[in-house]
Amino acid sequence: MTLAAGCPRCAAPVIEDRSGDTHAWRCTDHGPVPPLWRPASATYGAFVDHLARAGEFPTYLPWPMSPGWSITDFGVVTDADGTATSEGPPPGARATVSTCAGSSDLDGVVEVTVVTEEAGIGLGRRVARTRHDDPGGEVGVGRPAVRVRLGSKTVPLWPVSTSACDVEFDRSVFAGEAEGRWLWIVLRPASAALLLRDDWILADVAGFGPHLLEMPFGGSPPAW
Repeated sequence: MTLAAGCPRCAAPVIEDRSGDTHAWRCTDHGPVPPLWRPASATYGAFVDHLARAGEFPTYLPWPMSPGWSITDFGVVTDADGTATSEGPPPGARATVSTCAGSSDLDGVVEVTVVTEEAGIGLGRRVARTRHDDPGGEVGVGRPAVRVRLGSKTVPLWPVSTSACDVEFDRSVFAGEAEGRWLWIVLRPASAALLLRDDWILADVAGFGPHLLEMPFGGSPPAW
């Protein structure tokens, strides 16, 4: 198996509960959770497994990726086992996360993580190191800090403060709503926020097909 199950809210292990026809997962700290399926290292084979489990749920990456950048991590929150049915792709995905990393002239090594999730999952909170599961009241107040392109749509994003939980102040967090789900963008170091521009494009890589073979994988996974 290329992906291992974990808790979407924390790094604690999860326990698989099987009872008759029921199948559930339980975090030792958070109780019953839909598992986060994440690879030990980012590889093409693991990403194919990720997309199978995600089904029609999008996995977003900044696109096009700059030369020298690579995909270092990804994950999907779902109870599905990745097996397609006669009715189509496996259902059940509730969140995805992807991280890519590379270097910039101003900030050196930069890490960009994108999370899209249904309300209440808590994956974005874990990655961003914020206090609440959802972005909170900061989103939608005043003018957005930036707008990114998502397909044919423009998505406004607002800054989300991490000062209450992130004592290192090593990241910048932006969040908004896209396709009825929360969209988070987390950049490390915090100064890399200057890379966000209104012409930024996020692409759903699930539809890339053969182009996946051209995508670079590998590198140190993020520490969350």
